[in-house]
Amino acid sequence: MKLLTVLAPLGLSAGVAGAETLTVTQQQVSDEKAVFATVESISVVPARVRIGGTVVQLGVREGDAVTRGQKIASVGDDKLVLQMKSLDAQIEALQAQANQAQIDFTRIEGLVERGTLPRVKLDEARTALNVADNSLRARIAERAVVNQQLSEGQVLAPSDGRVLKRLVTVGSVVLPGDPIVTVAQQDFKLRLRVPERHARFLKSGDKVRVDGAELGQASSRSGTIDLIYPQIEEGRVIADARVQGLGEYFVGDRLRVWVSGGSRPAFVIPASYVKTRFGIDYVQLVQAGRTIDVPVQRGRELSLPSLPDGLEILSGIRAGDQLVRP
Repeated sequence: MKLLTVLAPLGLSAGVAGAETLTVTQQQVSDEKAVFATVESISVVPARVRIGGTVVQLGVREGDAVTRGQKIASVGDDKLVLQMKSLDAQIEALQAQANQAQIDFTRIEGLVERGTLPRVKLDEARTALNVADNSLRARIAERAVVNQQLSEGQVLAPSDGRVLKRLVTVGSVVLPGDPIVTVAQQDFKLRLRVPERHARFLKSGDKVRVDGAELGQASSRSGTIDLIYPQIEEGRVIADARVQGLGEYFVGDRLRVWVSGGSRPAFVIPASYVKTRFGIDYVQLVQAGRTIDVPVQRGRELSLPSLPDGLEILSGIRAGDQLVRP
């Protein structure tokens, strides 16, 4: 019995001497606050019609994905078709006049060279030929303008994205500049609304965290604040954050986001230094050359640059304590 009594303390001391120890110190950690944010598109742009007329074709509906330059709708104008037919008839008439002027010029040029007619007749024929040619080119240019207006009846998608709302139906009468559909660009962002009392803690580059449950995923996602709007609306500061994997369909979805609300001192230790028995968390503390189990209250998990697997301890330890890895 005496031999066992002597060896037990010696064994404890040897275990502490060879074990890995950690000195508890306070660290400044970010105090996270939960705020609500909505999923917004980088920009929502309307697809507008360029001419007036009647919508004769509409090929998209809400939720459809579109690419830049894709045909969305067609607008027809009967007046443009009538103008095109009128210009075609005028071009044919002017073409005949130009051909006749060319024939007259060639005949008069031969007669002038033989001395039958004076040279003034040649100048008159040349002038008539130039007038006919210029009139023909003017009508061809007018026809090109009308043809361009007809082609502008096609409404094209202004950017890659998804159709949010269809504003007209087939048969609707539209004017130049009227929107046909609104398209949300596919690059989504989070728009945060933070209470103004936390405004002084926000800055561009701060990290934000979205729980995986909010996105229907197993793991959390982090992002970065890239823009803080200078105007406070209804007691809230508006900020935009970029987070990967926000989804590709719903715009306006409300999510709970964790943002920095300032910093505070805290005790953060590696999670491997905490062991749990019967639902109670313990750490092994070195006191007088011996290790004792001390119950602690765990907080949230923290990933610090120097401590990726950090765990905040709310109570049970203090600065300067020596901990032993179990």
